[in-house]
Amino acid sequence: MTQYWTDLVNRLTPYTPGEQRSGSDVVKLNTNENPYPPSELVLQAIADVSPDSLRRYPDPQSSELRKTLAGYHNVTADQVFVGNGSDEILALAFMAFFKGKAPLQFPEISYSFYPVYCDLLNITPHMIPLNSDFTLPLTQLGGKCGGIVFPNPNAPTAIAVNKSDIEKLLQNNTSTVVLIDEAYADFGAESVIDLIDRYPNLVVSRTYSKGRSMAGLRLGAAFASAELIEGLRRVKDSFNSYPVDAVAQAAGIASMGDETYYRETIKKIIATREHTTELLKAQGYRVLPSAANFIFVSPPDRDAARLFAELNKEDILVRYWNNDQLKHWLRITIGTDSEMKQLMAVLNKLHSHG
Repeated sequence: MTQYWTDLVNRLTPYTPGEQRSGSDVVKLNTNENPYPPSELVLQAIADVSPDSLRRYPDPQSSELRKTLAGYHNVTADQVFVGNGSDEILALAFMAFFKGKAPLQFPEISYSFYPVYCDLLNITPHMIPLNSDFTLPLTQLGGKCGGIVFPNPNAPTAIAVNKSDIEKLLQNNTSTVVLIDEAYADFGAESVIDLIDRYPNLVVSRTYSKGRSMAGLRLGAAFASAELIEGLRRVKDSFNSYPVDAVAQAAGIASMGDETYYRETIKKIIATREHTTELLKAQGYRVLPSAANFIFVSPPDRDAARLFAELNKEDILVRYWNNDQLKHWLRITIGTDSEMKQLMAVLNKLHSHG
């Protein structure tokens, strides 16, 4: 605490990102990064960015990137917004659609940035407990609230919600914005972007970080009615007119042009995920059904804290939350086949030393 901070800063509990340890021996399975590099088209587009583009401000509306995304998702450019990663888009959406309203509903176990944004923006949270099997009780969402937000698939559980169930939620909740965070939808969930014409209160956020292997560039997108997109733009232009730089815009456009590489990468990650899940279950681990590029795992003895520490000593980084609800669980990002073999080898060694 410092005398120069505002009361807001003094009371904030910031989001805690996963450890970013480097080194050739580190197996980094803690931040849900794609284990494969971006498309060669992306690398070429970055190399082709001109010096003139770098000395000038980028297009503040990212017009070409928005047109590219609109064509890819079969919507119009005025239904697309882009920002500096989906985290920024979520923050702008919380400001545009939820601040100053009734309590915002989201799952009690979910993306831990949601309560941070509520704290930052003075939004009252209304957290809905998950079912005993960690599934999201969609029928309990809605009613008198200031909005609804949840990831699909959920984080950190990796469990997805059916598109038909989301549509029922939208049919029953028309007076406030419903924000579906599709950060991990590339890996097995049904997208609802094609519902934005039918439901003017629907916002769908996406990211280039996971499926497109571009976490280092910070690029995200939102899809919604033109009216809601204009709301995001108004907030953005009151905060930062140029959030997406020229390099990221060029890379984003190029990424959407290499569908074959994208599909192949996703297919490899899903295959590795399923194989790793089978191996862990065979050893007595509980693994929730995953539609993401990570799995949510509980060890046979349920001592996730000890396993987290032991893996850390072996330079294998996974994610652990030290709270009552999640203390028996680890979130493990799906890496390459080689990285997952290293994980399994260490787990086997730890198990044999029991």
